[in-house]
Amino acid sequence: MPISLNLTPTQYATDPVCGMSVDVDRAAGTHTHEGSTYHFCAEVCRRKFILKPTHYLSGHREAMTGDAEAMYICPMCPGVENRGPGSCPKCGMALEPSVVSKVDAPDPELVDLTRRFRVGVVFAVPLFLLAMLDMLLPGMPISHAVGHRFFLILQAILALPVIVWCGRPFFQRFAASIRNRAPNMFTLIGLGVGAATIYGVMAVLDAVLGRSLFPAEFRSPMGFVEPYFESAAVIVVLVLLGQVLELRARHRTGNAIRELAKLTPDVAHVMLAHEREADLPTELVFVDDRVRIRPGERIPVDGVIREGTSALDESMLTGEPMPSEKSVGDRVNAGTLNGNGTLLVQVTKLPGETLLSKMTTLVGEAQRSRLPIQQLVDRVAAWFVPVVVLIAILTAIVWTALGRPGTGILCAVSVLVIACPCALGLATPMAIVVSTGRAARLGILFRAAESFERLSDITMIAFDKTGTLTEGKPMICEMIPEAGVNNEELLAMAAAVETGSEHPLGRAIVEAAIARGVSVASASEITSVPGRGIRGMVNREAILVGRLDWLRESGVAMPSFGLSPPMRCDGDPGDASGSATPHPNPPPQGGREQ
Repeated sequence: MPISLNLTPTQYATDPVCGMSVDVDRAAGTHTHEGSTYHFCAEVCRRKFILKPTHYLSGHREAMTGDAEAMYICPMCPGVENRGPGSCPKCGMALEPSVVSKVDAPDPELVDLTRRFRVGVVFAVPLFLLAMLDMLLPGMPISHAVGHRFFLILQAILALPVIVWCGRPFFQRFAASIRNRAPNMFTLIGLGVGAATIYGVMAVLDAVLGRSLFPAEFRSPMGFVEPYFESAAVIVVLVLLGQVLELRARHRTGNAIRELAKLTPDVAHVMLAHEREADLPTELVFVDDRVRIRPGERIPVDGVIREGTSALDESMLTGEPMPSEKSVGDRVNAGTLNGNGTLLVQVTKLPGETLLSKMTTLVGEAQRSRLPIQQLVDRVAAWFVPVVVLIAILTAIVWTALGRPGTGILCAVSVLVIACPCALGLATPMAIVVSTGRAARLGILFRAAESFERLSDITMIAFDKTGTLTEGKPMICEMIPEAGVNNEELLAMAAAVETGSEHPLGRAIVEAAIARGVSVASASEITSVPGRGIRGMVNREAILVGRLDWLRESGVAMPSFGLSPPMRCDGDPGDASGSATPHPNPPPQGGREQ
């Protein structure tokens, strides 16, 4: 009997994001753009395409995307922006990403300048010792021993690697300052070190060519022209040291912003069609997506709870140590910590628009904002460099007129380098960067650097914390057992069912039991009721720990006594001496509240 088979060939399409070949019938998702339908191997690729369709349709693949398109800014000069890394055309500093990465990766500029500094020390220290000892010891014994001509060549061999290779970033910034007509500290460094180096090279050539390049006024009593290689090399090394210390300070300050950024999880559990769940990068979460939050996880988005109840630790936003009970319809914020309940949250804001994201941006903008006094500094700095250059030229002219041109060169170089306006131009911005970073680590956020100037006029600080300042976590201060139950027994039963709980109050109970050395039995049949309490079996007895209304609803006979007056929790919660204070009005005999 003949058999007829109708075989439809499998159709494949190319994922425009990653370039993979995708079975059209089994594609993880599709998206229509400008009348064309595209198929994707995974939901991640589909969402990346939705965000930047033109980018991927132009031929870019995932391996080619990254930080190349990130916007870089100058930490010292507002308004300076560039696509990709580079140097600031105004101050010469290395540009930084406008968005701080969560990853505490090494700063490429810091790594490069540290390496150059170490190499510079290796060459500059022996050069400095050779030059200084020969000048300080009577009769210049080193140059006499090896010959003055060879001694000059030896200094050049030690100095030129420091000046040419180690000081290369400074000369690049010097050239940029001239090209952009924006004189800065590197203008003076480049002029000073460059003049000393050219003078030294000519001194070596003068010795090699038979003393024919300089007139007699430039020569020492021995007939040679003294170079200033050690001065140029040491200047480069010292400036490198200053740059390394400054970059380290800036990097440590950036840790404050990174810590804020790390509060947002990198991955969100997004509910897709047909109740499928996919772990997607948080930046690919869209408005109206539904995100599942598991117990103990941080919330990755701002949104509204659609399913579930839980207690959220919002201390990083509100400063309140006690968890907030949340249920359906309540709003939640990214970065807050979920308790022991599972939540389904509908996204209301894009990841870059969350409250936490705005806080992170606020700290970064405050670090880059300008103090009012900085305007005066900028005006002075604009005239400072040209005036210093003029003074250096006049210094060289005066000394040359007095018959000491060599001293004139040295003094002119000294004026250029010593008058470097690094403190004038960088001290104020660096003070802002370090101060805002330190404050952020302590939980204090500044909206603008102008607030720092106003701090000098403050004589009083008021804390709006309902009359209390806390450490940010609850602790057991007092236990009021019913008659016939001692403190240790009460604490042991509560800790037994709270062991393993992620709720802040549960952890406080367990930590109190451990601190007091209470023996905690094992509990079974533990059931958590999010937002209400927890129950379990300890030694065949039902134990309930939770809210008063929940205990009453569960049939627990509640004593009629009231709470004792407020009590201060002085001392460490683990102090065994901090036992429970007896209640002034003992509760009546009757049922046990556990």
